[in-house]
Amino acid sequence: MQNNGSRIVGILRLVFGIFMVCVYLGMAYLLASNFFEWSTAPTWQLMRWALVVILALYGVYRGYRLIKGSDFYRGGHARE
Repeated sequence: MQNNGSRIVGILRLVFGIFMVCVYLGMAYLLASNFFEWSTAPTWQLMRWALVVILALYGVYRGYRLIKGSDFYRGGHARE
């Protein structure tokens, strides 16, 4: 049974996790749509699309970890 303090920490972790998934996927979307108007030189386009792929994959990975409930920073599962 969880005490009240650990329940609050769990809720804060969940909210922060959802926020971070939105940040990563949002940044991937903004870069894909060239919201920041980066140069159209091939090198910058390659860098931009590489960042899009990295941010999108990491956002999906964080979302998967959030749904699964695993917490690798503490060496175990957040929800036991």
